Amino acid sequence: MGTRSTPTIKRLDRRDGTIILNYRLRRNLVWIVVLLGLTCTWLRAASWFPFGPDGGSARAFAADPANHQHLYLGTATGWIYQSPDGGKNWKRLARVGNRDDLVIDNILVDPLDSRHVVVGAWVLADGGIYVSHDGGVTWTSHPEMQGQSVRSLAIAPSDPQIYVAGTLEGVFRSVDRGVHWERISPKDNAEIHEVESLAIDPADPSILYAGTWHLPWKTTDGGKNWTSIKQGMIEDSDVFSIIVDPKQPSVVYLSACSGIYKSEDGGAKFSGGVSVNKTQGIPSTARRTRVLMQDPNHLDTVFAGTTEGLYRTFDAGKYWMQTTGSDVIVNDVYVDPENSKHVLLATDRRGVLASEDGGDSFQPSNRGFSARLITAYTGDAQHAATAYVGVVNDKDAGGVFVSHTGGLSWTHLSDGLDGRDVFSLGQAPDGTILAGTEHGIYRLKDAAWHRVADDAAAAAAAPAAEPAKTQPARKPVGKAAARRRAAAKPPVAVTKVAAKKSATLHDFDGSVYGFAGAGQMLFAATSQGLLQSPSSGLTWAMTAVPLDECRFVAAEKEGVLAASLDALELSVDVGKTWQAVALPPKVKQVLAIAVDARGGVWVADKDGVYVSTDKGAAWRTLTDLAVRKVNSLYFDEAANRMLVTAYEPKTEAFAVDLASMRVTTWDTGWNLRFVRPMGDHLVAATLFDGIVVQPRMVDSALVAGH
Repeated sequence: MGTRSTPTIKRLDRRDGTIILNYRLRRNLVWIVVLLGLTCTWLRAASWFPFGPDGGSARAFAADPANHQHLYLGTATGWIYQSPDGGKNWKRLARVGNRDDLVIDNILVDPLDSRHVVVGAWVLADGGIYVSHDGGVTWTSHPEMQGQSVRSLAIAPSDPQIYVAGTLEGVFRSVDRGVHWERISPKDNAEIHEVESLAIDPADPSILYAGTWHLPWKTTDGGKNWTSIKQGMIEDSDVFSIIVDPKQPSVVYLSACSGIYKSEDGGAKFSGGVSVNKTQGIPSTARRTRVLMQDPNHLDTVFAGTTEGLYRTFDAGKYWMQTTGSDVIVNDVYVDPENSKHVLLATDRRGVLASEDGGDSFQPSNRGFSARLITAYTGDAQHAATAYVGVVNDKDAGGVFVSHTGGLSWTHLSDGLDGRDVFSLGQAPDGTILAGTEHGIYRLKDAAWHRVADDAAAAAAAPAAEPAKTQPARKPVGKAAARRRAAAKPPVAVTKVAAKKSATLHDFDGSVYGFAGAGQMLFAATSQGLLQSPSSGLTWAMTAVPLDECRFVAAEKEGVLAASLDALELSVDVGKTWQAVALPPKVKQVLAIAVDARGGVWVADKDGVYVSTDKGAAWRTLTDLAVRKVNSLYFDEAANRMLVTAYEPKTEAFAVDLASMRVTTWDTGWNLRFVRPMGDHLVAATLFDGIVVQPRMVDSALVAGH
């Protein structure tokens, strides 16, 4: 499938727009490589190094009973992380099940052997129990629980031989530390399934509480008989978390979609819920309390992690107070058993938050933890060590991140985006960075983002586009019609829109999928068609390119290629004229496009990559490039190569040398979304795990040092 590239060792100078690596950075990289090599055996497969941006969604904590500073962290992408210092620093440990869709909400560390770790994982109706006997380095799926969507997991405090698991099918128990499992809930019971939470009596392991998607249940004989315990609760309450007081087992707390409840008689009767929460301090809107956690040193202190922030009570639930903003979604809480002031939160989007004052205030603690879904990238043409990435699904914790260190560190840069997802990034001819969101275009100015549609002053100051006669608007064409038109008609002139016409796009609120620049003209592929700007993105005009929805745009020199999912339009004069380009005969849906410096047109679909050197009259299939479901094509002008990534194979990046058409392959060890050049090395965006950096960068840093 090609040859692997041999890293070259170079020291570059920032003054010419590339990278300078000082002694401190080189020294830090040495330690990074040493630490990763010693602690992360997954590097045997993952040859490119992960470097953030830090943060993302974190799901669950577990502490080593023999060392409270040694913590495990579960994610929604199958990764297990560990921290040796109480959550200050995190390292990737392993990907459970060798898949990226497992949600790890439950982790158990065996108190009899801390190298024995058990996790419960789920994805919709699938999942299972996974077991490690080497401290989480390697994992095996338990055959008796394979395919079970495991939503809860607990170990008996008085008998560490007994584990219980809650799944979509019911309650399962092991009496031999997870070696064998058996179902203890009635198979034909209409209610005891979708078991979201479990708790075991601290003194009697035969007493078990199970919270389902419809109210809680209790057994006092190890599962032989079950009793519904719902008195005092609102009907149809999903029970997310249950805790039993370790000193007073008759005191039981549980959280449900209808509020937080408390029982002082072992679940015979509960009080609380929505009506009481209004006076206790938890608003009725904070209905989903995902986790309850007692301070092990002060049992009257209970934390409630909700979808609207963290709450805390000092008086066993009589009054609750909010200690974070309501925009924090809390999935798990960890209270240090040796220092109650040290509290950690596992959150959606924000990763790990840490408190050193018992929960009064929190700061991010994500060094080494990255679960970002990166969808956009642009390098700074003036500084090759600088790049910007855009993420989705993280609201105000996401947006855009910038690196000035060749991808080795990242800074959040999202003021003004208002939590919008970033679908695309680009750089205007004047150097301005632009972000395309699901609601319009933003420009970066003075470290803040400004929506183009809101900048009336900028619009007034924008230079006017060249006036010209307006061609009649054309109806959108499908793939077959586009092929016929491409064969029968000459290029059609596009409308040249005056500045006054540009102003009508101030209310543009569509999704922006990509940017491309040709000369002084900037183009944007959007949900409403292809836009163009002669003013570095200050003002925009709709082109007459007949694509109702333009999903892709690419440009090189004077060539501009625009595409919907089933049609191509090409300009060879920076958008002055356009012509339809017939797609390769077998292409049903376009997945990526590019143009190269020779005027070559590149298209990818689910079956491979195609290139045409005659404006689509004939297409060549790259048989040496064995890829399917291509997700990115990018022309690297400096190296005269086309960079390619695909969903199959997931972990390989490819470069096609345009002089020889020779294919170079790198197995990065990561599932990739795209790859881009940065200085003398490559960086790639993974599907769920942030940015990874080619070893060449690290090699250069190590060898360049003295």
